[in-house]
Amino acid sequence: MKWKSRGAGGGDSKKSGESNGDDSKKGGESNGDDSKKGGGDVPLSVHLDMTEYRVDGSNGRSWLGTGGGSTSFYEPSREQTPGSGSGHDRSGTTPSSGRDPPEKRLTLFALRLAVLEKAASGLGKLAFAWATVVLLGGFASSLRIRDFWFVTIILVGEGARVFSRSHELEWQQHATSTSTAGSALRSSSRFFRHIVHAIRDPAGAAAGDGRAAQFQRQVVAFVKQRTWHAPEVSLLPYTGWVFVSRKIGRLLNLLQLLSALTCVALSLMRLWTNHDFGDESVEEKKNMRPALLLFYALAFLEATLFLMEKAYWSWKMSARNLLHKVSSDCGLGEYGHVSLTRFFYDAYSRCIAGSIFDGIKMDLVTFAEDLILSDFLDEQLIGVRILQSFVASDRSARDTLRKVGTSHRSVERLVEMLDWKRADEEEVRKCAAEVVSRLASKRQNVLRVSGIPGAIESVMSLLYTGRNDAPPVSGTHPQQLQLREHEASPSPATNSGYEYLPFNLLGLQILKRLARDQDNCGKMGNARGLLAKIIDFTHASPELLGNPYASELQIRAVKRALRLVKMLVYATGQTGKALRREVAENVFSVSNLRGILKHGQQHRHLQKLATDVLTGLAMDEKGTAAIVGTGGVVKLLLSLFLASEPPPEEETIDLGCEAGEALAMLALESGKGCAAILKRSDVIDRLVEALQDKRRLNAARVLRNLCAYSGTEHRERLLVAGITKALPSVLKATMTESDKVLEVSIGLTTEICTFIDGDRFAAELRAAGIENRAYVERLASVLKQYRSAPEISVPRMRRFVVQQLIWLVTTSPGGYVEMLKEVGMERLLENVADTTSELECYHVFSGSVGIGKHREDFAEIVESAMELLLSSGGAAGAQE
Repeated sequence: MKWKSRGAGGGDSKKSGESNGDDSKKGGESNGDDSKKGGGDVPLSVHLDMTEYRVDGSNGRSWLGTGGGSTSFYEPSREQTPGSGSGHDRSGTTPSSGRDPPEKRLTLFALRLAVLEKAASGLGKLAFAWATVVLLGGFASSLRIRDFWFVTIILVGEGARVFSRSHELEWQQHATSTSTAGSALRSSSRFFRHIVHAIRDPAGAAAGDGRAAQFQRQVVAFVKQRTWHAPEVSLLPYTGWVFVSRKIGRLLNLLQLLSALTCVALSLMRLWTNHDFGDESVEEKKNMRPALLLFYALAFLEATLFLMEKAYWSWKMSARNLLHKVSSDCGLGEYGHVSLTRFFYDAYSRCIAGSIFDGIKMDLVTFAEDLILSDFLDEQLIGVRILQSFVASDRSARDTLRKVGTSHRSVERLVEMLDWKRADEEEVRKCAAEVVSRLASKRQNVLRVSGIPGAIESVMSLLYTGRNDAPPVSGTHPQQLQLREHEASPSPATNSGYEYLPFNLLGLQILKRLARDQDNCGKMGNARGLLAKIIDFTHASPELLGNPYASELQIRAVKRALRLVKMLVYATGQTGKALRREVAENVFSVSNLRGILKHGQQHRHLQKLATDVLTGLAMDEKGTAAIVGTGGVVKLLLSLFLASEPPPEEETIDLGCEAGEALAMLALESGKGCAAILKRSDVIDRLVEALQDKRRLNAARVLRNLCAYSGTEHRERLLVAGITKALPSVLKATMTESDKVLEVSIGLTTEICTFIDGDRFAAELRAAGIENRAYVERLASVLKQYRSAPEISVPRMRRFVVQQLIWLVTTSPGGYVEMLKEVGMERLLENVADTTSELECYHVFSGSVGIGKHREDFAEIVESAMELLLSSGGAAGAQE
């Protein structure tokens, strides 16, 4: 809406933009969908080298050497569709580093284990069939007693192992370390250590690293569950922990090892002593020896393959520490081992149950999506932690966000998690909020997130503060500040110590990213109580603003709230109009902004945002009335803009330009705004002085609006105050400057000319060292430059030039008509008449929507100028 389309274009990243911690610029918004290498059967890679992923658009301000500001709110901006032009959705693809995703090592390991397992199972089934059909079926009565029992033992043991392998894996899966409390509920020894530690040192246990609290939290969570947790189910009554399901997997695994070792031992014994298999001279027994040798060989090979599988398993898992290495490469942190163990068992089970290639099609993102849809809190936490780690990684963020964003069920569950308010669900909620924030940073996901019913309300729940008053100011000593920041970090939540500020920051960030879409701005305005909550976060007490040790988190909350309000008031069309009025009607809006302007000298970035919001509010009559009606706001803006000796820092100068823009908007078509500005006695002199430096663009705008809209009651004061003293500077700018400064200089000249006559104007031209003809030629050159069509960057240029021509002709017809004709003004006016546009009929623009239509139609002004030029020329000829 403003000159950068700031309402719909994003977070308006300036030089004072938020840090990575605020907007999470890594893994944010580069939104280029890079094609993966490989065929369609290759699972989605989640570990790629990627381009930088940013959150806020780089719509940075362009310093004009003439104006010292940005482009103007008098300039319309073309609306951009999502994915075009803003840099949020497109990025150059980066060449692949050739490095595979870390979890592919686990799926490859599962594939190799499955090859050994299926080979062993195949041999076992063959041995089982051979023994039952050939040996026991054909030679049962002829077998020696030793071979009969050896075959029977091997057959029973190996047959049970082969046919129970899938069930053993099922028990192993159920026994997988799925609890996020560091296996506190799974390890009885660790459980008792917790108890002993708590008994010996209650204070230390309570003030430890949070594991005891986490343990207690999970116990409460499991007690509250309406369904059984599989690893903790007791299979038989009155047996306690002995027959719980998590023990069965270990027992089956041990029995299978014993079975394999027994099979190897028995097979080797009979293969080593193979001379007493029976009397081969008997016709019925001549095939017994090769049959037994084949069976023992098959049994030996099958058991050996199984033992090789177990040895390979132990070597990779224990000696090579595969899980820990993959966890480190994935960046899963402290709980990576738990997550990857569960992932590995799922992949291995798929390889065993189906094709050996089923497991290699798995990836951690899909695995995490399945877990967040679980009914168990510990599994949900594993899944959301994996997603949170991946979306925060430079290499995996883009693919992860793309895959999660296209899964409606996953996005819906993540949004649902934002509304979970139980103390034991704090970490799940926080991780989900971070993932949703990253999702919303990509434009193609914005509508997917906001399209979920109740999504805005779920995000709104993150803004709950837990108290009616504002958060207290942090400690005034650096040590107290560090303590506060430590408390604000993720920690086990209890009913008495729930940390709200991190959730508030995430909620504001999600809303800010959603607000890039105009429809979402409308939804936020319609959500009951949301706008009031956002405005509450813009309150910053003088103690907070003036405290050099103030909490960075609290300052960041104010900053994000201001950014969000700014995006809402700069929204375009009817949505923006309604939002500006709603914000203006909130009795705390302008007073909160006034507090920041008054006490925020240590936080210039907050003052810039506050002046931006005031500029947006001033585009509506109610907003102007609210600003003027709040005492001291206009005075503060004037102080910022007219600082007598502005510091050389670029940031401070930019703040003055922002204040000038707000003042220019307040004075636009508002008699009350002009009256409030003119209350300062030296305002005209100071504005005239500002025409000489980088503030001249906005100073000229304010002066022009004061002359045009202050009303008849203030015209005498403007004349007495010396408004005409601005003419020399303005006329020089007309002859030398271009673009916006030229546009506003011609417009200001036209308004000042209403206070003087032709002779005075001629004198001012001579005083500025400008000849009448040179001035006329300059006006003609401007029309020649823009004769084909109006320019978007200076939509009022031709209007101001034609208005000045009318004044010249009506004031001194004999002196200027001939010169105007000589420079071809008649033909130029005809070209202007043929190319007039609706673009030239408005004062300012909200995106591509005009606001504040001029009282006179531009086409009528051009026709009047042509008629005056013709009639004045005829009158001059008759006099001759």
